[in-house]
Order: sequence, then structure tokens, then C-alpha cells
Amino acid sequence: MFKEVHTIILDYDGTLHDSTKNYIHAFKQAYAYLVEAGHAAPRDWEDAEITKWLGYSSKAMWENFMPDLDESVQSKASKMIGQILLEKAQTGQAVLYEGALETLQALKLKGYRLVFLSNCSRAYMEAHRESFGLDRYFDGMYCTEDFSFIPKYEIFESIRAVFPDDYLIVGDRFQDIEVAEHHPVRTVGCRYGFGFPGELESADALIDDIRELNDLL
Repeated sequence: MFKEVHTIILDYDGTLHDSTKNYIHAFKQAYAYLVEAGHAAPRDWEDAEITKWLGYSSKAMWENFMPDLDESVQSKASKMIGQILLEKAQTGQAVLYEGALETLQALKLKGYRLVFLSNCSRAYMEAHRESFGLDRYFDGMYCTEDFSFIPKYEIFESIRAVFPDDYLIVGDRFQDIEVAEHHPVRTVGCRYGFGFPGELESADALIDDIRELNDLL
């Protein structure tokens, strides 16, 4: 199915990086600020209610989560989340899924070009690049902030201009899989990530562990 693939474009959070614990902590801190400032009512959160926002750009997250909140307040809360996540990465508290780096290394040794594509800020991307030595594995690294948070399927045009076809997209959310609705690419959906049932149904293949990707290719 994937024998013509030369370039593999990988999502990060929910695909390579298990951001569950850190994101939940950051979200709750930001929501506590909103409550204290009188912008939101106190409430308890289920983990799944929080992690469902992983995979969204910060802009899209706030547009869907609290669309009526003043943009300046959205921005402050968003920056709080981003800063906490950044500090977690900078202090060695970020965690990759077991076998993630080994899988990247195995794919690189097979001759694939690997590209990082995440709905994240440049500072977040750079912190993880540094923390995990991602330059050893990725031939290119792209974050949506550098493209004003446009959808991944639009950023794909920039990747296609640099890296050879055919392409395989690997990710856990609809934002990854929908690239195939706009471009002739193959897709692998990661069921262990943060997506909801149905988000990955159009993927060409599904995996339950990042290490299974090496077996597919």
C-alpha cells in the first residue's frame, strides 16, 4: 500500500509526544485564571474534555472552546497554556510515546524523508527539537504558527515544494487525515492519540502503537 512513499509527514502531540499530563495541568491552570478573573464559572473537568483540544491550533481551540470570550483574554489564557507547556519541555518533563525515537530512526535508516508538522508555536517546536534532538531524525520541521495557523492541508503545499513524493501523513486527529481530502497522499491514523471515534475512519491504515508504523513500511 505504501511502497511508493518517499516522504513521511508526522504529527507530534498524540502521535510521537504524549502530552496528556502536561496539557491537562496547563489547561486547568489557565481555566483557574479565567474563573478568578470572573470570565468563567468554576467547574470540574474530565480529562477527555481537555485532551480533545490537543491537535487544534491555539486559535482554533479558543474559537471553539470559548468563542464569546474577549480576544485579549483568550490570548492571555492561551499564552499561559503555551508557557507552561514550554517550561515542561525545557525542564525535561515532556514524554514521548515508548518507541517513538526508535521508530523514527528505523524509518530514517530505510531511506524515508521525515517531516515534522504540528499545530504548535515555534517556541514549543524548538523546545522539543532541543529536548529530544529531533534534528537527528527530521529532514524538515514545520509549525503552524509560522504559517499564521492555517490548516495543515494548506501548509502541505510548502512541504511538497521541498520534499519528494509520494507522501504519507501520520497523525491522530482529523486535521491530519483531512490532508488527503485536498491532496493525493496516503494516511495512517493513530488510534492511541486524542481523536474521537470516526475521526480516523478514512485513513488508509490504523495503528495502536507508534512502533507499528515501522512494520507497515
